[in-house]
Amino acid sequence: MAKITKEAALLYHSQGKPGKIEVVPTKPHSTQADLSLAYSPGVAEPCLEIEKNPETAYDYTSKGNLVAVISNGTAVLGLGDIGTLAGKPVMEGKGLLFKIFAGIDVFDIEVDEKDPEKFIQAVKAIAPTFGGINLEDIKAPECFEIETRLKAELDIPVMHDDQHGTAIISSAGLINSLELAGKKIEEAKIVVNGAGASANSCTKLYIALGAKKENIVMCDSKGVISVRRTDLNESKKFFATERHVNTLTEAIVGADVFLGLSVADVLTEEMVRTMNTNPIVFALANPNPEISYEKAKASREDLIFATGRSDYPNQINNVLGFPYIFRGALDVRAKTINEEMKLAAVKAIASLAKESVPDVVNAAYGLKRLSFGREYLIPKPLDPRLLTWVSVAVAKAAIESGVARKIISDWDAYASQLRDLMGYDNKLIRQFTDMVKQHPMKRVVFAEGSHENMLKAAVAARAEGICHPILLGNDERIEKLAAELKLDLEGVEIVNLRHDREEARRERYASILAEKRAREGATYDEAKDKMFERNYFGMMMVETGDADAFITGVYTKYSNTIKVAKEVIGIRNGYKNFAAMHILTGKKGTLFLADTLINRHPSTEVLVDVANLTKDAVRFFAYEPVMAMLSYSNFGSDQEGSPASVHEVVRVLQEQHPDLPIDGEMQANFAMDKNLRDIKYPFSRLKGKDVNTLIFPNLSSANITQKMIQEMGIGEMIGPIQIGLNKPIHFTDIESSVRDIVNITTVAVIDAIVQEQINKEIND
Repeated sequence: MAKITKEAALLYHSQGKPGKIEVVPTKPHSTQADLSLAYSPGVAEPCLEIEKNPETAYDYTSKGNLVAVISNGTAVLGLGDIGTLAGKPVMEGKGLLFKIFAGIDVFDIEVDEKDPEKFIQAVKAIAPTFGGINLEDIKAPECFEIETRLKAELDIPVMHDDQHGTAIISSAGLINSLELAGKKIEEAKIVVNGAGASANSCTKLYIALGAKKENIVMCDSKGVISVRRTDLNESKKFFATERHVNTLTEAIVGADVFLGLSVADVLTEEMVRTMNTNPIVFALANPNPEISYEKAKASREDLIFATGRSDYPNQINNVLGFPYIFRGALDVRAKTINEEMKLAAVKAIASLAKESVPDVVNAAYGLKRLSFGREYLIPKPLDPRLLTWVSVAVAKAAIESGVARKIISDWDAYASQLRDLMGYDNKLIRQFTDMVKQHPMKRVVFAEGSHENMLKAAVAARAEGICHPILLGNDERIEKLAAELKLDLEGVEIVNLRHDREEARRERYASILAEKRAREGATYDEAKDKMFERNYFGMMMVETGDADAFITGVYTKYSNTIKVAKEVIGIRNGYKNFAAMHILTGKKGTLFLADTLINRHPSTEVLVDVANLTKDAVRFFAYEPVMAMLSYSNFGSDQEGSPASVHEVVRVLQEQHPDLPIDGEMQANFAMDKNLRDIKYPFSRLKGKDVNTLIFPNLSSANITQKMIQEMGIGEMIGPIQIGLNKPIHFTDIESSVRDIVNITTVAVIDAIVQEQINKEIND
């Protein structure tokens, strides 16, 4: 994990435009006519429609996708009552999370008012602006009254995430933990340490799931909350127990579940050992839990354990819930977030943990394949499926419980709409970057260390915690260039492959390569000469395990690099060809384009390999491929040349994969417009489906299309991503920017992590 320093945090918030969020126009505004529609006189028309029917505000304004994150700064993170203005960075951060995880726009509102009644009136006064309200960082017990009143007096969703976020996620974990422990929730003895907003909401939601109130003991800083105490407020009186226990130590004896929402180190190993068999411990104090992971695991072998931290298994993280709960609520214009919707979110999150985990998520969290069990109770925060699973479940519950103003009937279309919504931004590369930071840094070789952009990219990748860079090139030249560019080379390794000190390594690499290609006419002397070339030397570093991945291309012709990759690394078993694809994330969703780099005039056999490799790659990135084979003709209308070849490829692929949605040959407009395609060609295997994968008939058409899209700035373009080689060898373009190279490096590291995992599974 990259270390976060005070300086880095302050720079992040201050550099460029201060803060983390901004307002962006969503309509054309370049002409006088546009401005006349946006404001006077055109704006009068929607105003009059809304006056006649307030519900049309959802049709004519941003209300339906706008949430207020509102706080008075009285309980900010672990910082306490630091004041309204000091809490603003947190509220902006919450807004950022809403946007990047669920596409929801946010205004953060800091209300300088501690009196609950006055705070409530202030929120009510601005509520018509919003489709929902997320209350944040308001201290207990005032937060209970504020949320209860606002929910009763407003007709839009209101949720205090500090209470219900933790409750929903921990409830999902509890359901699955009890299943693994072989226990029933109605029989479970539960001890809750902490009596604040989160503890209150968690415990009530457990009761809604079936826990018995008489089986629950809650503790605060003074000990067990019992009917014998006279210092209890109304929220604590609800949980007062009649049991004759006074301390946490006494209460936890024989308990099935411990929920900690208190302070660090209050739970000891000895206390855990007194719990019932297969005990469940959720130690959620942040940043340090009630008992450390190490001590908890050492206490007993049958323990099921979770924390609020990202560096241990089973993180109870609110981001698994709130973006998607509000997404579902907004999309059906719900009047509230009720118990049915919260329980639907709980069950959706719990169920998702039992599904097969996509490779891209496996790659993010530990070098093993995640599967439901004691070390994987709930989904990981970076699981892209959360958006559709949770939002759909919440929206359905809102409709079924009668609080929705808008009815959804086509749930497949809604799920597709959600996936398209989050195709915008650079969410995909952000996910990749977050994923690689979960691992010890991989060693990535950069072929052209003295190229300015590659040098800058290597330094940036090291600073962002993406990889340990190894630069190939003359060390003196690289150090001089770094000094001129004012780049810090700390943590960056330089290998001068032509220096005498590398002679032994060149000889070792030459021997391995000569032996590998002995039956292809290669000799040791030829191989030794090749070790003075950066692509041969760098790829041999990866082939021998001296490095994990290799980046090249800013100086080198593709034809030469491709030849070297085939000689040194080789092509994946079952294939005779490899390829490259680009990923486009834009307003219309995510598109995978292939082959954009490698195969100039592919034969039928080559195109079949390209399509199959792309299919697997798309699934790796947690998408289900819907594939169009492109040409300048449609479905056999031209029976010569390239269209005929593509037509044959489709026939072969449909025979190989009877259930795969792939068809063609077809023109790009029919591929991208399903309504047009369905009307004109209703027989297509793609009927009713949105295409997300485009296979081009040759390199010219693919590369031209990719370059044109990139230059038009339609969305974020990631690539080229190599598919089909045995090891992580990735290519850049000659004109690649620093950010392009960093993005490719991120993909290469993910590739390396997955390769390592596959090798482990083979060896095991």
